Amino acid sequence: MGTERATSVVRLDEGPVEYRLERRGPATVVVLHGGHTRAGLAVGEEMFAEAGYTVLAPSRPGYGRTPLSTGTASGFADVVPALCAHLGITEIAAVVGTSGGGTTAVTMAARHPDLVRPLILQSAVGWLAWPDRRTRLGAHIAFAARTEGATWGAVRVLLRHAPETGLRLLLQGLTTLPARRVTARLGPEERAAMVELFCRMRSGHGFLNDLRPTPDLTAEVRQPTLVIATRTDGGVPFAHAQSLAAAIPHAELVESRADSHLVWFGADWPEIATRVCAFLADSPSGGTS
Repeated sequence: MGTERATSVVRLDEGPVEYRLERRGPATVVVLHGGHTRAGLAVGEEMFAEAGYTVLAPSRPGYGRTPLSTGTASGFADVVPALCAHLGITEIAAVVGTSGGGTTAVTMAARHPDLVRPLILQSAVGWLAWPDRRTRLGAHIAFAARTEGATWGAVRVLLRHAPETGLRLLLQGLTTLPARRVTARLGPEERAAMVELFCRMRSGHGFLNDLRPTPDLTAEVRQPTLVIATRTDGGVPFAHAQSLAAAIPHAELVESRADSHLVWFGADWPEIATRVCAFLADSPSGGTS
């Protein structure tokens, strides 16, 4: 987790799209990443790889090498099917919306039910007010196009020279628990993976684009849906997960016991990953064979 992987760029009628395609079995999972990441960073994908799924991960508008002009979060829900068509993918075993990629995943499921089978939402942003006014103002300062490079450069310097302090500082915005307690619970491998992930993050033009409002199509989603979240998420409040699970007709809320927004670092993630794979296997056309 956090290691940069090779990506490609295709020019579609809708605009250029950066993507990573890792072919394994015949069933494809589309992963829509969260804020401050991109197609080259595989976050929370291990369970799909281990189960033999092909993974298609496009960079959302403003992230990586996908320009902002390729669309809003809502518009990108129509770009991904065009990317699938270009790659010869005619059916998707699941669409995974992580954090800020949640609204695009929901919109894609609602608009393209013939292509999208199950829907999986991980620590996903919904349609409740988000973020709060103070965080929004701070984001416009720290993650504006002219400043985000310096912001993440400072993060990398801090993590290199004082990783414990850096992790505590970054986790303050991602957990409702004392950050010191969260870092103390991390094992050496988890700590190293989290540092590596934070060191590779960039916001580009994408994060501020994520803050734009989009039409709420949750009631139109008919696919089976898993909504995974933790009550201690300080980045996207648990109320978003509750709202999504309540609004999507065939949704099930899976409560993680993770200490932060980064549910993949939770002690119960292996159990949740097993549940996700069983959910996919039980869904129509969701299996790898």
